[in-house]
Amino acid sequence: MTGFASARGQGAGASWSWDIRGVNGKGLDLRLRLPEGIEGLEQAVRGELTRRLGRGNVSVALKLTREAGSEGLRINPAALGAALDALAEVEAAARERGVVLTPPGAAEVLGLRGVTETGAPEEADTRPLLAAVMADFAMALDAFEAMRRAEGAALAGVVRTQIDRIAALAAEARDLAEARRDQVARTLRENLARVMEGAAGADPDRVAQELALLAVKADVTEELDRLDTHVAQARAHLEKGGQVGRKLDFLMQEFNREANTLCSKSQNAALTRVGLDLKLVIDQMREQIQNVE
Repeated sequence: MTGFASARGQGAGASWSWDIRGVNGKGLDLRLRLPEGIEGLEQAVRGELTRRLGRGNVSVALKLTREAGSEGLRINPAALGAALDALAEVEAAARERGVVLTPPGAAEVLGLRGVTETGAPEEADTRPLLAAVMADFAMALDAFEAMRRAEGAALAGVVRTQIDRIAALAAEARDLAEARRDQVARTLRENLARVMEGAAGADPDRVAQELALLAVKADVTEELDRLDTHVAQARAHLEKGGQVGRKLDFLMQEFNREANTLCSKSQNAALTRVGLDLKLVIDQMREQIQNVE
């Protein structure tokens, strides 16, 4: 299901903003963009997401700005030494050629790449900052879940209507199957008589067995019984709530299997029409189920 939430906060020498976005997905795919320098941050964020979410492509971003004074300016001794050596080599080469160079000032040397570094000291304790940003992350995640629940409630109404439609079509198919029972029996008797007339020496018992097998294969009672069972299961899942998306996904496969079998065994235009209507509703329902966690 889709969702969006954000949160802002400040403390522990920094200010920050969280951004959480989610779109539909069969599984849980997490994409994190987090700043470095906060020990345990990624583990905490990932653990909270996997504990509370079951499906979706979810992107989480944290933008963090340290307040003035919370970051120090440090000199990289190795980079400084390399820079001074390079300057000395340049000056020596210039003197050999009679070129006079203006000596660089300290500010210019500090401005050379790599000579200075900014950032919090490595020994700084980041636990207070971690606790502060995670508190706001929990609030943003609450809002994110609330948006997804609201969408889920709307989708539940749509899915219930589709389940009711499937139940109604299954009932109509049962009535049509019962109405064609006499026609099927009459057709089988006519076929038996035709075979016996055109096949001299055919074993009547064997022919009768084959026709009986065809009658069994044309019977759609089992398919309709299973459709009724799947309808009951789908309704039970919706009433129970929670993370039912994968369970409903599985039921969609079963619904589609029964509808396909019904169409292949119908041997009746009206029953075939109902089977095709079932397939259409099931396909529409499957699209909605992809959005359900």
